Amino acid sequence: MAGAQEDVHPQKAFGWAARDSSGVLSPFNFSRRATGELDVTFKVLYVGICHSDLHFIKNEWGGSDFIDASYPAVPGHEVVGVVTEVGKKVKKLKVGDKVGVGCMVGSCRSCDNCDKNLENYCPKMLLTYGSTYYDSTPTYGGYSDIMVVDEHFVVRIPETMALDATAPLLCAGITVYSPLRYYELDKPGIHVGAVGLGGLGHMAVKFAKAFGAKVTVISTSPNKKDEAVNRLGADFFLVSRDPEQMQAATGTMEGIIDTVSAPHPLLPLISLLKTGGKLITIGVPDKPLELPVFPLIMGRKMVAGSGIGGMKETQEMIDFAAKHDIKSEIEVIPMDYVNTAMERLHKADVRYRFVIDIGNTLKAA
Repeated sequence: MAGAQEDVHPQKAFGWAARDSSGVLSPFNFSRRATGELDVTFKVLYVGICHSDLHFIKNEWGGSDFIDASYPAVPGHEVVGVVTEVGKKVKKLKVGDKVGVGCMVGSCRSCDNCDKNLENYCPKMLLTYGSTYYDSTPTYGGYSDIMVVDEHFVVRIPETMALDATAPLLCAGITVYSPLRYYELDKPGIHVGAVGLGGLGHMAVKFAKAFGAKVTVISTSPNKKDEAVNRLGADFFLVSRDPEQMQAATGTMEGIIDTVSAPHPLLPLISLLKTGGKLITIGVPDKPLELPVFPLIMGRKMVAGSGIGGMKETQEMIDFAAKHDIKSEIEVIPMDYVNTAMERLHKADVRYRFVIDIGNTLKAA
């Protein structure tokens, strides 16, 4: 299998892949396609580790409508680097530019969603890993030395932004930015709750504050209060397991961004919303959540979802982050630490995003 993957395309590539649902990653030789007329080839320098990577390599979403892992699986969809080659019809990028690729590398470009710059909701969207590309080969993610991507699905990163702390914005950043914008939680003075203070949650705090919102972090861990308020700038901190605190906060929020990727009750969160409030779920638990309908009806409240953003909005998010100096709080790790990092991520032992230093530590076998 490895030999076949090495020979499919002309560009030799090297990365780390999972071979089965154990999720253990190890060195993997494969290949990338030649740079096409509309393609951008770039050297990968950093890649963030998203909780989705962990779900994927363990096939914890297997059999779902979302994604079913196939092996070898090279994860990574928070990918940043520097352009090394562009196709002759590429217009917006040039060799030497700092660029990034998020969760998708293709879409049909002709459906209603694509026409509205919502490629992320295209029925034929191609994920950065775990999809089958137009040439019938699997897509491989950014735990690798190079990427070749259609320029439409590549964002330009401003020179002022540090690549390592920018990488998680390509998934975690846009995943919180998009619902804040779409559900109109981006207005000064609005009270927004952020459930969970992990990779997504800390980004929700930063973007909501940059929009001028009043922000409450909602967490099961009382020991995160100092971090949330004094380091990240949240206005309030709410312990969701404290009935008195929850009661005091009943009906105080216009919106809540729920980032938790583990099964958890929704009723306590719904109670925090004002009439007409919106609970937006962006975490992806591996088991269905129970949705109580009666409190929704009595408060004309909404439970909704949101998934990343289209390419236009992703570039908008990056430019907004550059303007407001928004970056992810990261722990940079070498490539050979990745399996330990996955174990720590499973235990939520990271503040708040692991980023692999591909450029300096990925060594070809």
